[in-house]
Amino acid sequence: MDCNNSKINLDRCNCTYDPCPRKGICCECVAYHRANNQLPACFFSTEVEKTYDRSFRRFVKENS
Repeated sequence: MDCNNSKINLDRCNCTYDPCPRKGICCECVAYHRANNQLPACFFSTEVEKTYDRSFRRFVKENS
């Protein structure tokens, strides 16, 4: 899928999973993680994102 904003999105994406085919295509990223009961990397601090724990529980814990 072509995304007009992919370059801008990539500049601010903190995802450290390098082979991800959804990087820069936020709508696909959100849909993928939602289907897996997760949140995308951009919802987490860089430190927490590196753990790959993208659960809703971890999000609440980080933001409480």
